[in-house]
Amino acid sequence: MSVLAAIAVIALLVAVHEAGHFTAARLQGIHVNRFAIGFGPILWKYQGAETEYSLRAIPLGGFVGFPDDDPESEIPTNDPDLLKNRPILDRAIVISAGVIANLVFAYLVFVAQFSAVGIPETFNPQPGILVPQVIAESSPAGQAGIRAGDILVAANGEPLASGEESIPFFIQLIKDSPNQPVQLTVQRGARELDVSVTPVIGPDGTAVIGVQLQPNGDFGYRRPKNPIEVFSLAAQQFQDTLVRTVKGFVQLVTNFGEMASQVAGPVKIVEQGAGLAKNSAAMLFPFTAIISINLAIINILPLPALDGGQLAFLLIEALRGGKPLPDRIQENVMQTGLVLLLGLGVFLIVRDTTQLEIFQNLR
Repeated sequence: MSVLAAIAVIALLVAVHEAGHFTAARLQGIHVNRFAIGFGPILWKYQGAETEYSLRAIPLGGFVGFPDDDPESEIPTNDPDLLKNRPILDRAIVISAGVIANLVFAYLVFVAQFSAVGIPETFNPQPGILVPQVIAESSPAGQAGIRAGDILVAANGEPLASGEESIPFFIQLIKDSPNQPVQLTVQRGARELDVSVTPVIGPDGTAVIGVQLQPNGDFGYRRPKNPIEVFSLAAQQFQDTLVRTVKGFVQLVTNFGEMASQVAGPVKIVEQGAGLAKNSAAMLFPFTAIISINLAIINILPLPALDGGQLAFLLIEALRGGKPLPDRIQENVMQTGLVLLLGLGVFLIVRDTTQLEIFQNLR
């Protein structure tokens, strides 16, 4: 069920992204003839007055189709409500609306989290830091033998204090120790264990060990004081997550050699989401928001076959005084980009599948 929940989250975020494109087009009166979640063979479809809505077999994305590129369309090629006949600004709004939809949705997910689940709070604080979740067995913490429920009581021989202040100290210690062993004292029930964990560079460009951290004590959720607290906390959480994500992509571009191994494909994302859902259904809220923000940032990159690539073509058209690049050039670039992206997707799926615990245990 946890795997299905993670897949459902990804499908929902794809639907949100495509709904952004669809809504922006329809609000401007632009013709839309297809709205699809997934690629490949059609599993289910509904033909509306103008648009065909469908679910397809390969759940790795989706698309909104326009009659501009449909040779069977009966709409005249000079129709002013075809996307290609609209001004550059109108087209830019349609293309960028998917990214905007994912960002807005991420913020609303944080609002829903704080409203429905509550504000996280620790009562009766105790020394040390609780590890509520180890992200994956293959993470540095997992390989070191750290388990969910362990309490970190000391790092490099220095005791960890009680309360929230111990977490920033520990995070900074990990950030300052990329690829260097950190000696931890772990309390597990009545036992204390000494383990060595070596942080690796994470997706955000900083050293991580692959665990969630929580102040040690009686953890719970309190009701928000008022709607203003909910919206302000959601805004802060959204801002922090967006900044970390952007920094991660910058680090990937500037230090690709070290960061390439940290790029996750659909299989790894589902695995991590399933692990979080299995531990606590409430963890699906931040997981959903984080993936939605990542989806937005990926799509805005100026790469062929992505929204950012299409916006780049519009920018070139604007700089040329409204004269677009020849269709043949645009099609060749887009097709090349699509092949490369699909190739990368297949590579990541194969790599991440072979790294799943079930396959690792067969070795």
